[in-house]
Amino acid sequence: MPTEAILSTARQFLGVDPTVPITLEPIKRGASGRTIVRVKTPSRPPFIGIHWTEEREDNAQFVPVAQFLKQAKLRVPEIIHDRARYRVALVEDLGDVDLLSLKDRPFAERLPFYRSAMEQVDKLFYAKPPKEFHLMPPFDAALYRWEQEYFFEYLVEDYLGMDAGPLRKNPVFADLAERLGKVARHLVHRDFQSQNLMIKDGQVYLIDFQGLRRGRQEYDLASLIFDPYLDHTAEEREQLLVLWEDLADERPLETLFHECAAQRLMQALGAFGNIVRNRGDEWYRPHIGTAGRLLGEVTAGTELEDPLAPVLARIRKSQA
Repeated sequence: MPTEAILSTARQFLGVDPTVPITLEPIKRGASGRTIVRVKTPSRPPFIGIHWTEEREDNAQFVPVAQFLKQAKLRVPEIIHDRARYRVALVEDLGDVDLLSLKDRPFAERLPFYRSAMEQVDKLFYAKPPKEFHLMPPFDAALYRWEQEYFFEYLVEDYLGMDAGPLRKNPVFADLAERLGKVARHLVHRDFQSQNLMIKDGQVYLIDFQGLRRGRQEYDLASLIFDPYLDHTAEEREQLLVLWEDLADERPLETLFHECAAQRLMQALGAFGNIVRNRGDEWYRPHIGTAGRLLGEVTAGTELEDPLAPVLARIRKSQA
């Protein structure tokens, strides 16, 4: 059992016998195949215990990627102890405050945290892993097509009950994947959204970075700025772009940025549909409406607008 593996690893690390009380508090966070708990013991401050399965290839990447990012001076939780044989890691506890939890605060109060998050994107851009370092496959055309297929299957077909065949055959989606997949030189987090941006001591720390790979920086920026969980207004999105321009001395090209946002939102919609339909987690249902509306905004006036129109109309109807 995952919790038993975490508990035995914690006892081994702490050097305590079975009579010493250790409490494991479940944390509802993380991707498929991972169990994450907060470990509490009288002998030291709490820490996080993670157990992973081989269900997803990237799960086993968490520890080596964390160590690399820490060495590259990015803000990530420290690996306290790992027991790879049992697929368990003990990790620094960053607390419970993430960027999403601050959603109801005035936007001006949150801006410093966005700058802190963007600093990590900028630093990741220049991080250079060793040649022998194993990364997940890069964001190439095939991976973008996989994300699109995820959207077609889990959102369009399973959640909305529509025929995704015409979308699969429409060349505009393959063309988008080809354009975005031409460049994959720099490291990207791949899931750079508010639930994965923890706040500790006034600074943003990254978590859930095991999917680290080479790709387009604009994809991470679009994940943050067009985050359906936060649903930024157009004015707020502009302020974030100004913030990024001030930090990086350049602004992403609007067409490319919106194409990355469209790609990311399709991936997110596929994930939401999958989670609602197959895991029964209703928390994600309203975010489908938000993501659909944002997808409509970034594809308006583009070649994606017409083929996506029936899907977005069905999303609106499903949310009514």
